[in-house]
This record gives sequence, C-alpha cells and structure tokens, in this order.
Amino acid sequence: MLGRIAVLLGLLLFSLPAAAVTVEKVTSASGIEAWLVRDHSNPIIAMEVAFRGGAAHDPAAKSGLAGMMAALLDEGAGPHDSQAFQQILEDKVISLGFNAGRDSFAGHLKTLSENKDTAFDLFRLALSQPRFDKEPVERIRGQLLAGLMRESQDPNAQASRRFFEVAFAGHAYARSPRGTLESVKAIQVADLRALAKAQLIRDRLVVGVVGDISPEELARRLDAVFGALPASGPLGVIPDVDAAPPAGLAVIPKDNPQTLALFGLPGLRRNDPDWYAAYVVNYVLGGGGFSSRLTEEVREKRGLAYSVTSYLMPFAHSGLIVGSVATENSRFPESVRLIKEEFRRMQGEGPSEKELADAKTYLNGSFPLSQDSTAAIAGLLVQMQVDKLGIDFLDRRAAMISAVSLEDARRAARRLLDPDALSFVAVGKPAQ
Repeated sequence: MLGRIAVLLGLLLFSLPAAAVTVEKVTSASGIEAWLVRDHSNPIIAMEVAFRGGAAHDPAAKSGLAGMMAALLDEGAGPHDSQAFQQILEDKVISLGFNAGRDSFAGHLKTLSENKDTAFDLFRLALSQPRFDKEPVERIRGQLLAGLMRESQDPNAQASRRFFEVAFAGHAYARSPRGTLESVKAIQVADLRALAKAQLIRDRLVVGVVGDISPEELARRLDAVFGALPASGPLGVIPDVDAAPPAGLAVIPKDNPQTLALFGLPGLRRNDPDWYAAYVVNYVLGGGGFSSRLTEEVREKRGLAYSVTSYLMPFAHSGLIVGSVATENSRFPESVRLIKEEFRRMQGEGPSEKELADAKTYLNGSFPLSQDSTAAIAGLLVQMQVDKLGIDFLDRRAAMISAVSLEDARRAARRLLDPDALSFVAVGKPAQ
C-alpha cells in the first residue's frame, strides 16, 4: 500500500510543459462538456469540476451550509456508508473531495488508471446519491464547529471576517463561506438534501480533465458520472456589488506582541479591460515577493515585517485588492505609513520601465512552473471556463501580459490605488 501511494504522489508531481499543452473540447452524447488535456505517458487521471453557485447562496441563518455539504459528500453515498466509502478510497489510492467557495461548489478526483472504474463510480455516487447519515453529519458538524472556535482566536481569520463584513455590508459576500457557530448548529439533514438537489445541476457544471484518458472514453464517462443529475434548476440571483471597504483603520483588540492587519481597496472582476495591467502593477507593488516595492520598503530596508503582500481577488460579482502585514505593535503605525506611501507613489508614477519589463518576464516565465501537476492543470481548465477565458487561453496568455504598456500600467494604477481610500482591519494592540 505505501509503495503504491508513493507511486501516485510521484506521478502527481509530474509537470506538463505548458508550451506542449493542447486543450480539447469533449462533449458527451447528452451534451455534457469537458475540457481535456491528454497525457498517456503516466497512468493517472485528474478531474476537477465546479458548479456555479456556491456559498454566497447559503441562507443567512444557515451560512456554512454549502461547506458542510462539501465535507459530507464523501462520507457515504449509495450503498456505501461513511466507513465503507472511505475504505474503498484508501484501498484503491483514490483522492476524492469537495469544497465550497463564495461563487462555486467544486470537486476533485485523482486516480491511477487501473482504478478509474471505481473512482468515477464513487464520484457519481457522491454527487447523485449522498447519504447524509446521522453519525457523519454530527461528526462533521463537530469538526466544523471546532474549526470555527479556532478561527475565533486566529488573527488572520478575525481580520478576514471583519474586512468582508464591512467591504460587502448587506451583500451575500459579507458572510464567510464557513458560517458561524450559530448557523452551523442550525443546519439540518433536510437542508443538506435540498441544497444537493438545488446546487448540483448539469447546466451549471464545468469540468476539466488531465491524464491518461481518450476523448471518446471521457465522453462516455461524463454521461455515466453526471447524467443522473438534474439538467437544470433555479438558483437565486446574487447581484453585482461594488466593494466599499471604509477608509481608515479598525482595530480588533487582542493581547499579542504583534499586530496583524488586512488592508485593501475596491478591485476589479476578471473580465475587466484593465485586468492584465492591474495584474502586472500588483506584482510590482506587492505581489512579487522580494521583488515587490512593499517588501523592499517594509521588510528589507526597515525590518518591520517578515511578510507584506498584496494580491488581486476577483469574484463573480465584485472584486478586491487585498494585502496583509504583521508587525510589532510599537512599529505598526510605521508599517501603515509606508504601505500608504507605496500606494501613493505607485498611483502617481506607476511602475518604471524596468519594473514593468521585469514583471512581465517573471509572470510569463513562472506560469508553466505553477502548473506542476495533473490536478493543477485540471483546475486551470476549470478556471478558464468559469472565467470565460476561451479554450485557447494558454496560447494567448503570454501575449496579453506582454502587451501591457507603460501607459496601461499607469492608467490602472491611477484608477485603483488610492492610498487615502485604503481600509485596514488590524488585530492586536497597535501603538497609537
């Protein structure tokens, strides 16, 4: 058993050269579509799926419902109770699981080719015949509640919750996909069954597959795995929203030697015309690790923080630019000042020609390295479909980044990086 697991793990680390990737569209007899990257050099298949919807659709009083369902789909399905289901996964070295984000409900499957019949059938059962037996429901509920208790003492989780509450006040995005102690306690088995019927719908399904499988076989598998799901069904409407984190600093008091802060601004959605310009600008500002201005000014020159970063956070109905920093309480005001200064400098001047060129070189050169497993590439295929990037996105991505001009970058910086609008949520005892 251990030897087979080691073989599987080794295969999962296999990297497909990005330049050699060919994405094929596969459509089943009943019209279910998947994007496929074939790789017959290793006996492994990875499948990633997403159903548009997600935790944003949870009822407010039962937030965390989608996450709880995700945790239970592999805890018994069809004729297999939880123990039997998990035992088959272990015996056959199959990785199978689900998770819920704000905008989608996702699942993954990884298997050796020799075990594909069992693997695909278990995935089918998990989606179409989940059991929601009493023992696993209460066990998973206990685990979720324990996780929420831990979060209540975790500065990162505290800051994140508060930031989303104020940035999206009155909108579904304000609620954490993990719910609250009260909402998770309120979830009933009937709620889980109703959500499975409402969420797991074929016309909201997106599929990405990588590995040792032909288009013809995949077409048959798509009908076998997903054919029993309802073809269509209603889903509540989540309205578009402009993120509005309030400018200034909010403090959650906590007796720590360090203050951790989440900071941010309204951002943009993935289909925004300025997306690639903003992507490159953010790399220069705070997304480039030791190459970024924030790291240089806050960490390298002054030693104020071990890490300071920023990143783009797009959603289906909104977007944010978010960053984080953790620094000694007495020096926290200095970190805030420097972060604002760098936002101001970037807004006013934009990146230099060299910074822009270096950012584009890195973002294009590092991208193939990030696709370092069959599962990672399958996930990318799903994201390409969710974001409507086109099946030829891998061929066009580098050119779109390379096409960002200095004026494009400066325009995006002027539009997005208002230092006076920065919103900080800090957890700790920062000096005044």
